[in-house]
Amino acid sequence: MALIVQKFGGTSVANTERIFNVADIVTRTAAAGNQVVVVVSAQGDTTDDFIAKAAEITDNPPAREMDVLLSAGEQISMSLLAMAIEKLGYHATSLTGWQAGIETSLEYGSARIHHVRPERIRSLLDRHRIVVVAGFQGINSHQSITTLGRGGSDTTAVAIAAALGADLCQIYTDVDGVYTADPRVVPNARKLEEITFDEMLELASLGAQVLHNRSVEMAKKYNIDLEVLSSLTRNPGTKVKEVVSVEKMIISGVACDKDTARIAVMGIPDKPGNAFRLFSLLANNGINVDIILQSIGHDDVRDISFTIKRGQLDAAMKILEENQERLHFSSFSGKSDLAKVSVVGAGMTSTPGVAAKLFDALASAQVNIRMISTSEIKISVLIDEEDATRAVRAVHDKFFN
Repeated sequence: MALIVQKFGGTSVANTERIFNVADIVTRTAAAGNQVVVVVSAQGDTTDDFIAKAAEITDNPPAREMDVLLSAGEQISMSLLAMAIEKLGYHATSLTGWQAGIETSLEYGSARIHHVRPERIRSLLDRHRIVVVAGFQGINSHQSITTLGRGGSDTTAVAIAAALGADLCQIYTDVDGVYTADPRVVPNARKLEEITFDEMLELASLGAQVLHNRSVEMAKKYNIDLEVLSSLTRNPGTKVKEVVSVEKMIISGVACDKDTARIAVMGIPDKPGNAFRLFSLLANNGINVDIILQSIGHDDVRDISFTIKRGQLDAAMKILEENQERLHFSSFSGKSDLAKVSVVGAGMTSTPGVAAKLFDALASAQVNIRMISTSEIKISVLIDEEDATRAVRAVHDKFFN
């Protein structure tokens, strides 16, 4: 008998037919002799609908009350799914995040899970019940409901799997695995049988929307085997694990992130500490910096360019404007219509020529590179957003055809 945690996204429980489809998957897993914990997201566009309802009341809702409101979406899903499971002849109990023992940090809207106290879940499993847990939520030390932000239900599932010592955590989505590129952009993208945690973490951080990076980080930390698969096709999915058994490819995937903006700061005095003052100022204001490029320098000054999330561009520009005199740089500019295209693969650490191959593909597609960033298993390039689709297809063809 195995203990399996299954997470179902919003599209998987979007309507009555799909809820019963999920109930069938869950009960078949239980019928095979497994203990099953299910984590569910809110149905379809429920979260967006709740945000719109709040906007009808106020344009500045209290963060605490927004979390109370948004957590209701997952509670609707969990109760309806538990009813469907009971209708199919199996015993099920639904639990909110706090009932499931999920304790979080204080922040509203983006809380992080501190502990999962699984005693109640274990007790229900021991009584041969299927446990259905509301994802995306928990409770903080003030006994207030919190939500976990984007990808929160994935993180909930992995955290519960870690707390229970589950044998497998299955993430059911509307795609049937992890592909070498977004199949909506690259029709000939291939589904991967297996991928390492490190590769999946890079892809998730670089724009691949199959798994949220926080859930992958947690799965790697606690060595929880993940499987990404579709609730609609029921085909075998992609295993995400520490070590893969298949022969390692040079490149596992190509990702594209259009949520990217670039800031250039010109004429920074070439003296120790100035880069620290610039980036610590941004960090203290919650601005997360990604790619950084510094010029060689001329006339005792340097230019520094860096990328941030597009939604933080206005805030970052305002911070620079307010601190230009204190930081002694001559000028600055921002650009938002950019995209970041990345190739990821553990195989590139032992294979020369990957960068050359990437640049050849982009040159052949007439795509100009704005910035470059590398790590042990990743190469990212910043390009114009209008070139993104052409770039992804050219790079994928170069490595996988």
